[in-house]
Amino acid sequence: MKLNKRQKTDLKAAITAGTTAGIFSGLVKLGWENILPPRTAQRDATNPPQQLLQQAGVPSSVTHATYTYSGHQMPWVSYLMHFGFSISFAIIYEVLSQNRRYLRVGSGAIFGLAVWVAFHIGIMPMMKTTPSASEQPTEEHISEALGHIAWMWTNDLVGREIYRRLTAKK
Repeated sequence: MKLNKRQKTDLKAAITAGTTAGIFSGLVKLGWENILPPRTAQRDATNPPQQLLQQAGVPSSVTHATYTYSGHQMPWVSYLMHFGFSISFAIIYEVLSQNRRYLRVGSGAIFGLAVWVAFHIGIMPMMKTTPSASEQPTEEHISEALGHIAWMWTNDLVGREIYRRLTAKK
């Protein structure tokens, strides 16, 4: 759907579309990381979301809290951070891209790579949440870069379609 200068973004539809897209893309990124794990088991003992929370003063007893499903210990606090990040960025992307179509170049792939560079190469290493980019293994860079492409492509595809359906004239 092309917007001309007279059409306004339906903010409620964009937020709904972004939220829905963020849930789906968060699932895609989790699946991606099961196929191509970005970190070694040792580095994943405290993953970046847990480390970030601990840097903010949240005790490890909270950041490492789990629930049990099918005999597996699942890190629910990490999942809250993971989906919170995914939904937040999907909403930002959906709202901004309604009037800044260039953000959709590559169906979100370039935006996803930009998020990866900003956070995994820049911000998180500067904050000491993760090792510096040069200290991260090549496998981590490959997994995270490709995973961010798949994540944002999913946001673009799902968000664009949900927004189109919510704003279609009836």
